[in-house]
Amino acid sequence: MAKIVLIQGDITRQKTDAIVNAANTTLLGGGGVDGAIHRAAGSELLEECRVIGGCQPGEARITKGYRLPAQFVIHTVGPVWNGGKKDEDRILADCYKTSLKLAEIYDLRSVAFPSISTGAYRFPIERAAQISVETVSKFLDKSEKIDKVVFVCFSREDYDIYHRALSACSLFCA
Repeated sequence: MAKIVLIQGDITRQKTDAIVNAANTTLLGGGGVDGAIHRAAGSELLEECRVIGGCQPGEARITKGYRLPAQFVIHTVGPVWNGGKKDEDRILADCYKTSLKLAEIYDLRSVAFPSISTGAYRFPIERAAQISVETVSKFLDKSEKIDKVVFVCFSREDYDIYHRALSACSLFCA
């Protein structure tokens, strides 16, 4: 049975089969999680992302992990928060679904996620945490391939918000 784990830490140090990058549409690096992943993976990641040619919000692409402990990086582009009037909730849920579908296609057993869109894209974290937990839980209920999903929160405040969102989830292993 699949399980969900929550940690406070650095996503670039996760030893899961894949880590998820909260990318921008170019996939060519940026700030926050995106910049940290590109720096840790090395220049080869940027070169592979150039070949891919970008990604639209809610979609996902996969690359090698290069110098990261994770074998793969799944890049997904979250929505920019516009007050909830531009289908942001659905797009955010799609980020998690498409990332997990890619993990299944590549026969990956474990995936680590950051809090997508809650930094520079200003998605309210309480809302994002609830959407991510519900989406991942529903996906794992039907998945026979993925054993573990790790939510990696950089700050203690974000960790506490995700912990509250996960408290009612039967797949959560505290």
